[in-house]
Amino acid sequence: MSSSDIFIGETIGTAVLILLGGGVCAAVTLKRSKAQNAGWLAVTFGWGFAVLTGAYLAGGVSGAHLNPAVTIGLAIEGGTAWGDVPLYLGAQLLGAMIGAVLVWLTYYGQFRAHLTDPEITGTQSGEEAMADRASAPEAGPVLGIFSTGPEIRNAVQNLVTEVIATVVLVLAILTQGLNNDGNGLGTLGALITALVVVGIGLSLGGPTGYAINPVRDLGPRIVHALLPLPNKGGSDWGYAWIPVVGPLIGGAIAGGLYNVAFA
Repeated sequence: MSSSDIFIGETIGTAVLILLGGGVCAAVTLKRSKAQNAGWLAVTFGWGFAVLTGAYLAGGVSGAHLNPAVTIGLAIEGGTAWGDVPLYLGAQLLGAMIGAVLVWLTYYGQFRAHLTDPEITGTQSGEEAMADRASAPEAGPVLGIFSTGPEIRNAVQNLVTEVIATVVLVLAILTQGLNNDGNGLGTLGALITALVVVGIGLSLGGPTGYAINPVRDLGPRIVHALLPLPNKGGSDWGYAWIPVVGPLIGGAIAGGLYNVAFA
């Protein structure tokens, strides 16, 4: 595939992934949204459908990596040329930022209603406000729409959680088609990957919110820092390295495991 195929496919596919994934987070979080408080099941299935849609759109153009951890795993496995890796990663980051901006535009009124509500901007009960500051001292009230954050802040545990979850994701992708003479599964592979993402969210997403994708977290976090959102609070840059480094390590481990156990 050409460089333009990679750039266009990864940018569009990742933008749609973040639009739909960030969109479900906005839907369940923001006041005046019809889906407010829909819960974790809605989030996990929403992200699964986001992966399915993005992968289906980009699969025939760029291969639909949509995730630097997947790209690194495929490069180690041998399915992607190392020379193409920077292009994949750059397009994925750009697409993630575009998708985050589209979430803001889609929910513009809800963002304003949410962030100008006295309950959100500082008149919570003392006990509730103290709990919020203890769990996410540098995170603003809508950062969770854009990026992930841990329920318990422990850098080692948080990093290990992201590594483990990403190994599951990337290894599941790399092993697709082993029962089909190594020819892959075509569009069926996108469905399987989406279901794997739902499973990871349900089973492994509780501790950190399961970034499992560096640009899924970093791109929207950058957008959160730049957008003119009233009372948006901090972007929690002290935590931001974990959902970047953890998935990259997990992708590399999955690529190595594939070469040892399956190749």
